[in-house]
Formats: sequence, C-alpha cells, structure tokens
Amino acid sequence: MSLVEHVAVLQQKHAELSLKVEQEQKSLGTDNFAIVTMKKQKLRLKEEIQRLSN
Repeated sequence: MSLVEHVAVLQQKHAELSLKVEQEQKSLGTDNFAIVTMKKQKLRLKEEIQRLSN
C-alpha cells in the first residue's frame, strides 16, 4: 500500500468515526465514555494523517 493510499484509508476511518460520534450524540441512551473514546481515536487518526502528509 502506498503512502497516498494509507492516508486515504485513515481519512475514511476518520470520517466514519465522525459519523458514529454524531449518531451517538443524537441518541437518547448515550454512552459518554464511548463518545470520548471515539473522539480520542479521531484525534489520533487526524494527527497520523497530518504527520504522514508533511
């Protein structure tokens, strides 16, 4: 897998997590710990994307 493909996969995962976080925040039985965990994963992905893009 090339670097460009790897970054694209990371960006896709980041987008999927964004949707999941949004959905969880809208649901009534929200698990705040799960949301915080997903947000941390998103941040790690974003940092990895930025590191690889430079």
